[in-house]
Amino acid sequence: MSPPVLVTGAAGFIGAAVCERLLARGERVLGFDNLNAYYDPALKRARLARLATLAAPQQWGFVPQALEDAAAIEALFQAERPNRVVHLAAQAGVRHSIENPAAYLSSNLLGFGHVLEACRHHGVEHLVYASSSSVYGGNTNLPFSEAQAVNHPVSLYAATKKANELMAHSYSHLYGLPATGLRFFTVYGPWGRPDMAPMLFARAILAGEPIQVFNHGRMRRDFTYIDDVVEGVIRCLDKPATPDPGFEAMHPDPATSWAPHRVFNIGNSQPVELLCFIALLEQALGRPAIKVLLPMQPGDVEATAADTSLLEAWVGFRPFTPLEQGVERFAHWYLSDWASNGAV
Repeated sequence: MSPPVLVTGAAGFIGAAVCERLLARGERVLGFDNLNAYYDPALKRARLARLATLAAPQQWGFVPQALEDAAAIEALFQAERPNRVVHLAAQAGVRHSIENPAAYLSSNLLGFGHVLEACRHHGVEHLVYASSSSVYGGNTNLPFSEAQAVNHPVSLYAATKKANELMAHSYSHLYGLPATGLRFFTVYGPWGRPDMAPMLFARAILAGEPIQVFNHGRMRRDFTYIDDVVEGVIRCLDKPATPDPGFEAMHPDPATSWAPHRVFNIGNSQPVELLCFIALLEQALGRPAIKVLLPMQPGDVEATAADTSLLEAWVGFRPFTPLEQGVERFAHWYLSDWASNGAV
């Protein structure tokens, strides 16, 4: 059999969607996830059960394991010999990182180091890993460009994601590991994370409960539909990072390198106010929201917006799903699938 694509975080929102796309095009896929209780593991198990129904015999495998277990990761790479790795596993959540920083140091730094070591020692052809728009931190120069410095994170989560980019670059330089970092911008859609606004708001609206709207709803976010994110991940996976022949060490561009390492934004490039997103969700669900307007929370930023010109130049794609269409699809899934099964 051909070597599998290893997808870490396979039970997560983006991870499961990436696995689904890879399976649909006939790839062998090996999923990896620790199924932790950061949010209800029942949703993670439901995603995995769905993937199992979509896979042909011998096409899908899953390993319930933690990134922090170096021996387990080494044994997995030794046994399965994945030729490409999509690393999406991490301790997620900006606000949670303020309350529980140790989890982020362990998973996002130590765990990522274990993945890099395994890729190094087992000849992985391409590592694609998740970064985040949060690395832009206190920058207010919109839209965010990969050429901008990201030296002012406002949460530990953001700091760990910048650290991941630096760690990956060093492995690309020292060991020739092709690696591509993807900065995701506010991903939403069916099977989304229940700790993020779309799922939180949908549940509360349908239950007639109030929703907390921070910064009085004036925050602007570059909401990016899940299918667009997956398309960007797959296209980047299919085009391993290469050194930039035009890289100038005297005027270094943070987006490229003399090493086989690249960084790309994946965002919709159409930021909207949170109140606008809520209005679209109210319309799609057919219910009004009870809004509790609150001030900005620590770790949040007022606005995000992605410049995706580098992504388009590299793989010929940029996210395009209009927010109205994406919210309608999300609401349809929530009402017809998730809520109808008693998940509200």
